[in-house]
Amino acid sequence: MVGHRRDFLSALGAASALNIVQPLLATSPPLDLEQDAPANADLGSQWDEIQQLVPDGEFSSSFLQPKFKSIDEHREHARALVLDALACVRSTAEFQAEVIDRADMGEYFREKIVFSTSPAFRVPAYVLIPKGIKKPAPAIVDLHSHGGMFLFGKEKVIDLGENSPTMTQYHSKNYDGRPTATELVRHGYVVMTIDALMFGERRIVQQRDVEPGFERSRYSSDEVLRLNQQCRLREATIVKGLTLAGLTWPGLVTSDDMRTVDYLITRPEVDPERIGCVGVSFGGHRSLFLGGLDSRIKAACVTGFMSTVRPMIRHHLDTHSFVHFVPHLHRHLDLPDVVGLRAPLPLLVQQCSQDELFPLPGMQAAVEKLKAIYAKAGASDNFTGSFYDVPHRFSLPMQEDAIAFFDRHLKV
Repeated sequence: MVGHRRDFLSALGAASALNIVQPLLATSPPLDLEQDAPANADLGSQWDEIQQLVPDGEFSSSFLQPKFKSIDEHREHARALVLDALACVRSTAEFQAEVIDRADMGEYFREKIVFSTSPAFRVPAYVLIPKGIKKPAPAIVDLHSHGGMFLFGKEKVIDLGENSPTMTQYHSKNYDGRPTATELVRHGYVVMTIDALMFGERRIVQQRDVEPGFERSRYSSDEVLRLNQQCRLREATIVKGLTLAGLTWPGLVTSDDMRTVDYLITRPEVDPERIGCVGVSFGGHRSLFLGGLDSRIKAACVTGFMSTVRPMIRHHLDTHSFVHFVPHLHRHLDLPDVVGLRAPLPLLVQQCSQDELFPLPGMQAAVEKLKAIYAKAGASDNFTGSFYDVPHRFSLPMQEDAIAFFDRHLKV
């Protein structure tokens, strides 16, 4: 017996050295990887095993669990879970805001500022201020999207007047040619938008990236494509670095967004009781967390980012950035549970029925879940979930509905 085992191990070692040992797949019947895995799941041969780890039933800390009676008590409990999963540390650092540039845009003023969200970060932002407003005025935090476009951040939601060809194309594809911040300021809102970590002026830059210079508006399409690809590869790098630091990428993004509200309410033009937030795609993800965690947001619009998470495990993993995944969160709460923490405050969720980033049943289930959360909170009239027969974008009709929503809840 011992001799046979020694012979087996010796043969195994020789085969291993020749790279001819094949991995054993614990599947029955044997899985045809080439034929079945792409059709079955993003996880291929591991789909079935991981699916078996997904618990049945409602998320343990959802407000819809019978054990939770009071929305106020539940909110305190669940927000603590979310902040812990995000490793979100709220800073009280001085803003030390500097106005870098102030431009008269005709209907409004556009300020480019830099302010501190923490001792570590100086964050560039635009603040748009309508002319002739009655102060203090309502304000919107406009949260930019991802779209694989790392070279630009805050510029995604602003018409700068002399946009780079890259941004003109981006505005056309994602915002129907009408970036939202510029439209909102024309409707009388003070609007603020920042570069999220890893985007625009806050992307990872290495020595080889500076050959074309620092003026991004002058980059050729080929340079933008090349540098975006470099940044895309660095998503994993930032996640690794932050993990070793005991932090998370979505946690830092959320913390910066909350600090944006902290700064915004110090502005003399802004009414701290009338602040909203809006965003599409990654901006919708940011609006989901900001709206769910910060009760100073009196009206929140989440566009193009809402689904229950369990249906996403099969086919909708690689359609999303690392920034959308929060460790351990979904042991306790679903995505609609998170934004539902703002109940009974007003919430608008806009879904794109042709959106390939999410499973349609998951999007539909998320809206139904939010209806149930708001009903249990006694605030059914304050939730609206709408579907639009378009691909992933913030179309003009969607923008019009969002503006009407903000007018209804913030211009009172």
